[in-house]
Amino acid sequence: MRTLRSTLLFTLLAASACCLAGCAQKSGTGQTADGKAAFSPRDLDGIWMPISGKAGGSPLVDPNNHPPFTPWAQKRFDASFPSLGPRDVPGKENDPILKCYPDGMPKQLGSPHPFEIFMRPDRMVMIFEKDHDWRYAWMDGKKHNEGAAPTFNGYATAKWDGDTFVVESTGFNEIPWLDYYGDPHSDAMKLTEYYKRVDHDTLSISVTIEDPKAYTQVWVGKPHLYKLEPDWDLQDYYCTQDDIQQYDKDVRFPAGAKTTSNRKAE
Repeated sequence: MRTLRSTLLFTLLAASACCLAGCAQKSGTGQTADGKAAFSPRDLDGIWMPISGKAGGSPLVDPNNHPPFTPWAQKRFDASFPSLGPRDVPGKENDPILKCYPDGMPKQLGSPHPFEIFMRPDRMVMIFEKDHDWRYAWMDGKKHNEGAAPTFNGYATAKWDGDTFVVESTGFNEIPWLDYYGDPHSDAMKLTEYYKRVDHDTLSISVTIEDPKAYTQVWVGKPHLYKLEPDWDLQDYYCTQDDIQQYDKDVRFPAGAKTTSNRKAE
């Protein structure tokens, strides 16, 4: 079973992406006239692994090109100490995932771990290997979870726009970062995702973030690519208290930290 510690070290070192096994893929059994594997552009089913960025993972929005912060977001950003990039201060890292919180969306899409999509008539189901997180994107036209408490992944509705699958989500809590570099979001965020099957083996995902509480402009991300892995299975991967303690012992305390990662959320 993979652990939080191994994943953080994996990301920090930009090591090669994980190698897993076994999942059947229903589409693309034939070939097109030019010899390429056939596929349906509206079939997103399968296990997908990020191939954009180092070690197969990178943020869906560019942390080096974010819109100007509002004063609220600037304060949140200044209080963050990421585990990656030039703002990393060894021993002071406070990424919420170090408290076993989920990545949330859209950060989860930039994690260097696979996820599986199941397309159903009334919804898209996504299951992520990391933390075994999951979400629905409803296509039935109904209002789901209206008035419910904010969540890490928000509440999503979706529709087809030609051959692009468009997912819109609201209802987020403010705990997770947008990326591994400390960029915040608020409970006012509206996240729009665009899924497009490029060819039999490739899926493109891009996102747009509208969050007037945190950013003075809309944040538009560039498309990221994901590779179909028909012979993979999603593996057990949970964040546990033992993982947090081991990360403190191996990384944070040697770097000079005086407190554990497992503190109450601020």
